[in-house]
Amino acid sequence: MFKTLYSSVFPLVKEKYPSKVQFILRQQIQPWHPSSTLVHEAAAAVLRLSPSKFYDYSAALFERQKEYFDVSVVNESRNETYKRLAKLAGETGAEENKILDLLRISDKPGEDGSLNTGNGVTDDVKLMVKANRLTGVHVTPTVLFNGVVENSISSSFSPQQWEEWLDKNIV
Repeated sequence: MFKTLYSSVFPLVKEKYPSKVQFILRQQIQPWHPSSTLVHEAAAAVLRLSPSKFYDYSAALFERQKEYFDVSVVNESRNETYKRLAKLAGETGAEENKILDLLRISDKPGEDGSLNTGNGVTDDVKLMVKANRLTGVHVTPTVLFNGVVENSISSSFSPQQWEEWLDKNIV
């Protein structure tokens, strides 16, 4: 769905509905894929430091997603995966080193002795999870229209189906 939105629907909306439609990509971590959290943390870091690169980074992640599937990361440390994710962010124009600084997990306890210190985007991820719970999002993709889950839109929607749906629903 993202590829269709990014390559076909976003340009269509910009042309036909420039001031009527806003797309907001809300990330949905899939906890049954542990590396999903790392990928979403990296996207959160890009969103925070280089918001104009967020959709480009998301497109790059979708294009190269298999590099971050469970089998592809099982033998590397969390910080090694973050390093690869930050490098990919750099390839989309975000500042690789600053992204990595937000993502890196320390191997030292926090000043208060805490051992689960998280990273620079831990609070961002908590907000993402909370927002998705509040709106009833449990699976991907889930489309909301005016804040309400729109079940008629499926992941297999073609650019033509999107255009028809938008023409029918945008006043």
